[in-house]
Amino acid sequence: MDVTMKKVVEASYLTADSAAHYRTILRYFYHQHERMRDFISPEELLDYLRTIPMFGDYQEEQLHQQLAQLVKWNNLIARQDMTNAKTVEEYKKKRFRYQSTPYTIEIERMLIVLEKKVGDTFQGSLERSQFDRLLQSLANLQKELTGDLSKKPEEYLRIWEDVFRYFQTIRTSTADYIAYINSEQTDQRMQTEAFLVYKNQFTTYLRDFIVSLQNTALQIRERLDELTLDKMSVFFEKLIEHRQSIPRLEDVRSSVEEWRMEYLEYWDSLRQWFLGSSLQQSELDVLQWQTNEMIRRMTRYVQRIGERQQHFRSRKNDYLHLAKWFVSTDTIAEAHKLSSVVFGAMTIKHLQREEVSTDNIHSETWEEDPVLLPLKPRTNRYRERTKPGSMVSNTERKRQQREQYLAERKQERLLIERHIDEGVIRLSTLATVEPFVRKVLLSWIGKSMASKDGRVKTDYGMIVKVSIDREKSIHLHAEDGTLRMPDALFTFEGEGGSGA
Repeated sequence: MDVTMKKVVEASYLTADSAAHYRTILRYFYHQHERMRDFISPEELLDYLRTIPMFGDYQEEQLHQQLAQLVKWNNLIARQDMTNAKTVEEYKKKRFRYQSTPYTIEIERMLIVLEKKVGDTFQGSLERSQFDRLLQSLANLQKELTGDLSKKPEEYLRIWEDVFRYFQTIRTSTADYIAYINSEQTDQRMQTEAFLVYKNQFTTYLRDFIVSLQNTALQIRERLDELTLDKMSVFFEKLIEHRQSIPRLEDVRSSVEEWRMEYLEYWDSLRQWFLGSSLQQSELDVLQWQTNEMIRRMTRYVQRIGERQQHFRSRKNDYLHLAKWFVSTDTIAEAHKLSSVVFGAMTIKHLQREEVSTDNIHSETWEEDPVLLPLKPRTNRYRERTKPGSMVSNTERKRQQREQYLAERKQERLLIERHIDEGVIRLSTLATVEPFVRKVLLSWIGKSMASKDGRVKTDYGMIVKVSIDREKSIHLHAEDGTLRMPDALFTFEGEGGSGA
């Protein structure tokens, strides 16, 4: 019978009628095992149990019965204790000392981990450092394979364990955090107005994780491509040599092939996670997509919350203010001009692009390249013609777009830095600024109002503290107009990590 189909009798003590007694007894055995004390006498166990208020009237006969039951469930191993027997009667009485089985130790170890979980929600995190550590471990592994492999086998085992310890941490922590974000409880919290306070913190956390992931993922993939199966086979033999050097009473010759297959499967799982296969997308690509999708989802929730707040806000005072503007006009022509500014054109059709061609939120419509849209017949019989095509490599185009994007961001940062005077920007001291600079400064003010301490992490990686002087009103002059607003002071406090 397959081991996965067998009844786990060792776990019976968790659901038995006297589970509280059994669990307390075996937890004591577990703690003693961790202290390298394996054989426990009933007298010692009884003294410990009577220190617990719940076991105040606990009898020795009941203890022996429960210990015998735990032996039947394969949780304990009984060994006859002959060290203190002074008479034949004491010898015949068969005094026992008990040792917990390996299965029980692992069950208790698992239960301790589960007891530390908070509630029924996932935890986890997106640790950027784990990818760096995994990359360093793979570099150490590759370095050893290029040498003469003359070190002790236990040294190679340490390198192997480092690789898979960091890999396991990446798998479990990222999967748990994704499950936490996608859980129903988190989804409901994101739809409340209280989420607005944490929106920037969440998006910054996810964005920094993506940036770090993109910096290290390609290097990890290159290392895995270079570490072919032929090279790793030699390393596997060193690991098997170490396992054979450990004294065992069983015949380990039949286990060598199983060990080799075990190491091969572990290595294949690591390669599948980062490289994928011809039939399946890599888990790394899925993780990047899920992280980007989380940012988009948070943005949608924030937009909906804003729309909901705007919907319930009274516009009476706004309309009265607009009415005063229209009353103050002298001619109908001036009223028409004012209407075009306030309400927009009334008789034209509004067109929009089907796809977004830039990630720059400050980009204007007339700065984008035109898009040619084919018109399709309005009939259910129309079918698009298809023809076989070929894969087109966009590597050069992507490189040019990336260089153009970086150049634009560099130019934008230079525009901002032109207005920094001794680490600060005060709006009241600025002359005429570019429209882009005005938009950036206003966006910093908006973000600071959602932050508790008024600090903002900019897209350029800088930390800015924004202080608004509501008592002082100024005019901020730009090339496309003048804005009346409260004075503000922007204090730059240094770099805040990787920029966007």
